[in-house]
Amino acid sequence: MSSIVIQAEEARELVVKKLTEAGLHSDDASKVADVLVHADLRNVNSHGVLRTEHYVNRLQAGGINPHARPTFSPSGQVTGVVDGDDGFGHVIADLAMEHAIDMAKKNGVGMVTAINSSHCGALSYFVQKAADAKLIGIAMSHTDKIVVPFGGKTQFLGTNPIAYGVPAKSKKPFILDMATSNVALGKILQAREEGKEIPHGWGVDEQGTSVTNPHDVVSLLPFGGPKGYGLSVIVDIFSGLLAGAAFGPHISKMYGDLDQKRKLGHYFCVINPAFFTDADVFLEQMDRMMEELSLVEPAPGFDRVYIPGEIEQLHEERNRAHGISIAQSVYEFLTK
Repeated sequence: MSSIVIQAEEARELVVKKLTEAGLHSDDASKVADVLVHADLRNVNSHGVLRTEHYVNRLQAGGINPHARPTFSPSGQVTGVVDGDDGFGHVIADLAMEHAIDMAKKNGVGMVTAINSSHCGALSYFVQKAADAKLIGIAMSHTDKIVVPFGGKTQFLGTNPIAYGVPAKSKKPFILDMATSNVALGKILQAREEGKEIPHGWGVDEQGTSVTNPHDVVSLLPFGGPKGYGLSVIVDIFSGLLAGAAFGPHISKMYGDLDQKRKLGHYFCVINPAFFTDADVFLEQMDRMMEELSLVEPAPGFDRVYIPGEIEQLHEERNRAHGISIAQSVYEFLTK
């Protein structure tokens, strides 16, 4: 499948147009578009404008409330809950992170769970907001089952991503955003869209055998065996159980039952370094740590050591200037 390159602002406008035509309020459509284009700018195309068609289908089927008005309820000085009213996860997650940031600025820490939500896109968008405010951000979200637990054959867990954003003084923030599976399901979907094979270890068939044809993938595997499995369960506890949402196999499927509200949960935590240590020293030490990491002698086959999130940041700089690459079929959907 061929790809084309368009400017990020054009992609954003096309997404907003598609979503508003499907009945979504323009403010909410703008936030969804911001999160999707953020992913494409970083070359995380699996979470980019590729998702628009699915969102439109779910909107039209009734699985997302186009008139949702998420509300925040404080439960303590540093805690609170956002009820998403079954709207777009991007909007709900953004609201939750904003409140967590406000509490962290005032009280040192802010922790917010979100309920009655839906898919919220790339978590890096939300922890980046905290890092831009010179705060540490943490985000987690559970997803419907697609991953087998370590030692198991049957799906139980989702890809259950977790993300961290840590500010620095002069360098770009440290951004770690990863699925607890070997890869995010979106990468499998992207490979199907583009007609490409996938590496061994990304997905397995119903017998648990590794496959390279993305259309043969039935389940994913946790990264790092028992370590990724354990971390995936933690994500489900924080973003599912702690939020009062479902877990594992009880979560509504993203690509099935489009007329059903998904009732997803998310977890956000923001930490203000100034409440624990000298904030300037912390930021300077982050600069120093990342600089020293980048100077570590590379192993054979590597050109240098990169900081987590650095490659995506380099993609973003280039793509802002030269445009983002999307599948031809995605562009055709956005422009029809």
